Amino acid sequence: MSDVLYAKAKKSPFLVAGMVGFVAVGGIGAYKWRTRTIPVSLFLIQLRVAAQGTVVGCLTIGMLHQMYKGYQQMQEKKE
Repeated sequence: MSDVLYAKAKKSPFLVAGMVGFVAVGGIGAYKWRTRTIPVSLFLIQLRVAAQGTVVGCLTIGMLHQMYKGYQQMQEKKE
């Protein structure tokens, strides 16, 4: 199992980062569920926004990484 996860991390590291973000948001949400002082609907809205922010952040960082790698390869071809 660890070999499969390592191969996935090597091929697409932001997939693993997204899974870790999902687990982190889920864990924080589960913890805060027990200690919440706000209505359930507002809590779920905030949890959804946190999850979406995590996904958008991972996608943005992944895109910037790919763009940088492409730029770096283009510069190497010029030389």
